Amino acid sequence: MTTPYADRLDARTRELGNPCLVGLDPHFELLPEEFAVARDPEAPRAERARAVESFLLQIVELAAGRVPAVKPQSAFFERLGADGAIAWERVVAAARAAGLLVIGDVKRSDIASTARAYGQAYLEDAGDACCDAITVNPYLGADSIEPLLEVCERTGGGLYVLVRTSNPGSAMFQHHGEPPLVHVVAREVARWGSELRGESGLSSVGAVVGATHSDQIAKLRTLMPHTPFLIPGYGAQGAGAEETRAGFLGEGRGALVNSSRGILYAWRKPENEGKHWKDASLAAIESMVEEFRALFAKTS
Repeated sequence: MTTPYADRLDARTRELGNPCLVGLDPHFELLPEEFAVARDPEAPRAERARAVESFLLQIVELAAGRVPAVKPQSAFFERLGADGAIAWERVVAAARAAGLLVIGDVKRSDIASTARAYGQAYLEDAGDACCDAITVNPYLGADSIEPLLEVCERTGGGLYVLVRTSNPGSAMFQHHGEPPLVHVVAREVARWGSELRGESGLSSVGAVVGATHSDQIAKLRTLMPHTPFLIPGYGAQGAGAEETRAGFLGEGRGALVNSSRGILYAWRKPENEGKHWKDASLAAIESMVEEFRALFAKTS
């Protein structure tokens, strides 16, 4: 029987001693010069996709053995059509082969039959390119999530449900009503995940909770005590390790913290002028890992 995502996540974060997640967001305009063809609209689409793939495969090599997981963002691959889909599968397969957990940042949601197909596409039918978990949007209601839970139970896959996102406009809906909608969703996430708890005590149904709302993380942790958090907002979006503290369970368990631009494009920072992009990205990964190890050392 496949080990549930929750237990794979817990084991990997314990083994590596950090909760760091590298977001694979290949913004074409930010890529190093050797991959400049990716941003050339006149270049063949297959050539552009190969450049994106090559860049991300090298990031995967840097991340492997240092952090537990990576999170490819599907939108950037989708820009390149069928060639982008091939690049996606190769990057996901390479990351899995390197021992990294892969969270597909796809934010899918739809009616039951279509939701089931999304789950099968990313968690079941892709062979070596299956993701370990995917991000999903809950705002169509329970019938858009329940088919995904069935896929997770069958495959050992996981979900991260959007609960409190890090973008500036998120309060428009997430804070609507009394109790606020974010709390209603959080309680449902806890309920959905109650049947998918592993031996670790964590559920394979996680929640996206932004570090840019650090004042709200503690309340959401109370509402979702067994839910793994995926915490965006660290680094380029302004939050530091301290702002994520309330999202963790004891000993730094129960959460992954994402950094995308701060790692992939570290070479663009003034302090890294003249440094090769790979050296800058590696230094950024190692700096993030050390920051979180220091955070947990203070609380142990």
